[in-house]
Amino acid sequence: MSTDTVAATASAHTENTADAPVLEVTDLAVTFPGLNGNPDVHAVRGVSYTVRRGEVLGIVGESGSGKSVSSMASMGLLPEHARITGSVRLHGEEILGLDDRAMARKRGRVISMVFQDPLSGLTPVYTVGDQLAEAVLIHDPKTSKAGARARAVELLDLVGIPNAQHRYRSFPHEFSGGMRQRVMIAMAMANRPDVIICDEPTTALDVTIQAQILDLLRTARRETGAAIVMITHDLGVVAGFVDRVLVMYAGRPVETGGVDDIYYRSRMPYTMGLLGAVPRMDLEHQGALVPIKGTPPSLSDLPPGCPFAPRCPIARPECDMAEPELLAIGSQPSEEEIRARGTEAGAARTDGGDTGTQRVACIRSGEIADRGWTAQDIYPVPEIPESSFSDVPREDRPEMLRVTDLIKHHPLMKGAVLKRRVGTVYAVDGIDFDSREGETLALVGESGCGKSSTLMEIMGLEKPQRGSVSVMGRDTAGLGRADRFRLRRDMQIVFQDPMSSLDPRMTVFDIIAEPLRTHGTATADTTRRVYELIDLVGLNTEHATRFPAEFSGGQRQRIGIARALALEPKLLVLDEPVSALDVSIQAGVVNLLQELQARLGLAYLFVAHDLSVVRHIADRVAVMYLGRIVEIGDTASVYARPAHPYTQALLSAIPLPDPERERARTHIVLDGDLPSPADPPSGCSFRTRCQKFITLSEPDREQCMSVEPRVTATSGGDQAAACHFAER
Repeated sequence: MSTDTVAATASAHTENTADAPVLEVTDLAVTFPGLNGNPDVHAVRGVSYTVRRGEVLGIVGESGSGKSVSSMASMGLLPEHARITGSVRLHGEEILGLDDRAMARKRGRVISMVFQDPLSGLTPVYTVGDQLAEAVLIHDPKTSKAGARARAVELLDLVGIPNAQHRYRSFPHEFSGGMRQRVMIAMAMANRPDVIICDEPTTALDVTIQAQILDLLRTARRETGAAIVMITHDLGVVAGFVDRVLVMYAGRPVETGGVDDIYYRSRMPYTMGLLGAVPRMDLEHQGALVPIKGTPPSLSDLPPGCPFAPRCPIARPECDMAEPELLAIGSQPSEEEIRARGTEAGAARTDGGDTGTQRVACIRSGEIADRGWTAQDIYPVPEIPESSFSDVPREDRPEMLRVTDLIKHHPLMKGAVLKRRVGTVYAVDGIDFDSREGETLALVGESGCGKSSTLMEIMGLEKPQRGSVSVMGRDTAGLGRADRFRLRRDMQIVFQDPMSSLDPRMTVFDIIAEPLRTHGTATADTTRRVYELIDLVGLNTEHATRFPAEFSGGQRQRIGIARALALEPKLLVLDEPVSALDVSIQAGVVNLLQELQARLGLAYLFVAHDLSVVRHIADRVAVMYLGRIVEIGDTASVYARPAHPYTQALLSAIPLPDPERERARTHIVLDGDLPSPADPPSGCSFRTRCQKFITLSEPDREQCMSVEPRVTATSGGDQAAACHFAER
C-alpha cells in the first residue's frame, strides 16, 4: 500500500473517534414486490443499530429473520426491484440510495464483507493472489503491480496460508473451505476498512477451522481497528466474540443489549427460547432442551400484533392488539395502557443504538424480570423417560453392531483411455468399535476423516475390503440377497438433508408407508402403523395428505425419522440429522430422538460434527482422524479428560453459549488443514498439526514420525487413545 494511502487511512481513523459511530442504520426496511399477484414480502422491518470503532455487534435469529438482507442492504448489494427505506450512514454520510459507481468506491475500502460461501465469493478463473492484488489496486491506483502483489502475499501470510509466496498462484478450487474463507477475510481487510460485515462466516466449517477463522477475525479487528457486524445463528460464537447483540425475528429487532445482558438477563421469550435450545457441552447433567414449537411466520402474511405470539407459551390476548415497540427495559406500557391504546399500543420507535441500554419488544418483559422466569419456566420442557437399560451394565446388553479392522481404500486413477493407478485414498483405514442395545455411539471428527465412508460400509451389508462388520451378531460377509433384505428391517438410516431424502411427489402417508409395503405388510396394518408413527414423532394426522414441500425443515426431519421407524428397527443410523436445522428446531428433534430411544430401546450410530449435540445425546464417542479412530470411550470421560491431543483441540474449539465462561477459556487453535487422505503423514497421522508434538524431545518426535500409535487404554474404564504420549 502506498505512503499516501496509509497517511489518508490514518488521518481518517484519527478524525473518527471511538465515540463516533462508524455505521448508523436507522429504521431500515426492505420489501420485495410479490410476483404474479402474490403479496409483498416485508423482509426487513425497522432495523436500527450503531457500531463504533473496534466494536463487534452480533445479529442473531432463525433462518428468514432478515439478518442477511439487512446487511446486503447496507452494502448496496440487493437487486434493483427491492424497495429500501430508512437510513444507512457511514461516517455520517448517507449511503442508502447511492449509485453503483459511488458504492463501489466505498466497498472494500471503507466497508467490506465476508460472505458465507467463499467459493461463490471468489472468481474461479483467477488466482487468489491476483484477486487480492486487484482489491488493493482498485482502491489505490498509485500502488504498483509489484507493490500490490507484495501486499497480497503479506495478507495471505497474515491469515495463516502456508507458503504464501507459492500459494499466491493457486486457484480457489485448490484451497480447502477453511483456506478459502481465510482468503475472503484477507480480501476484506486488504484496504484496512472501518467496517467489516461477516455474514455467517463459520457456518459450513468444522469446529477446528471455525476456531481459526474467529482468531483471524480478531486479528483483522486488531490490525485495522474496524468495527465488525457478525451475522450468525451460532450462539456460542456470539458469546465469546461480540460486545453487543441484536436479536431479530420476522424481519425486525425484538431484543438488543450488551452480550452479558442478553445471555444472563434476557427479557424476550424468543431470546430465552433460543438460548435454552442450545446444547451445552460444559454441563455434567444433560436435561431436555427447550423447544420452540411452530415455525416463523410468513413475511408476506404476518399475524396481527406480536409476530412471535403464535409460538409464545405466555402470549395473552393483548399481544394480538399491536406489534410491541423496541423499548428500554422498564419502559414497557402497563396492561391498562395497552388496552386503552388498542391498536396504537406501544411508544415512539427508538433507534436501538444506545450501547448502554437493553431494549426489548415484549409487553410481558417487566413481569418476566419481576418473577425471575427462566426459559424452563416459560417453555414446556418435555420429560425424557428413563431408559429400561439405564441400570443394565454395558457388557450385559445385546450387541447391535461390531466393526473390526474395517478398511475402505479407493484407487486413485489417472488417464482417460489407458487408466493407471497412481495412488490410494485411505478413506477408512482399520477401525474397531461396537455398539450395544439402548446405547448411542457417536462418530465425530472433521470433514474428510472417514465418518460417512464408515456409515456407507456398514449400511451396504456386504463383505468389506478387509475386516468385518457384524449386525446383531450376523457377519455381513456371509449374507445372501434374501438375508440382507430381511436384516434391513432391523437397521434403518436418517439422512442429513430431509428434503433431498424425501420423494417430493409422494404424500407423507405414502412416504412412511413405502417400507411397510416393500416388506409385505397388509394394507390395514400399514394404515394403522402410519398414523401411529405420525403421532409418535409429534405430527398431526392431517399432515398425512400433504407433500414434503409444505413442511419446515424440522417437520421434514420428523417425517424421515417416522419412515425409518416404520419397520420397528433395533439400530438407527443417524447421519448428521440436525446439522441443517435452526437451533430452535434442532432442540425438538434431539428431544424426540432421546424420547424414542428410551421408549423403544433403540441403538443409535450417530454421526455429527457438532460436539455440543454429541455431548447431549451420546453415551459413547469415537473420534476419527484421517480414516482412523484416535480416541474412544464413554462420553463423560472423553469430554472431562480427553487423552489425545486432537480430541483436546476439538473440545477446546467448541464455543460455549456463556460469555463469562467463554472469555475465561483458552482455545487450542490447530495449524493448517486436514492432510489429504491420499497422502497421509508417516507414523502418527496427526503429528503435522499436533500442539504436543512441538514440545517433545527429538527422540520422542522421531517415534511420532516413524511409529504408528495403536489405540491403547488410558484409564481404568473403557477410554482408549492412539497416541504415544496420551494424557493418562
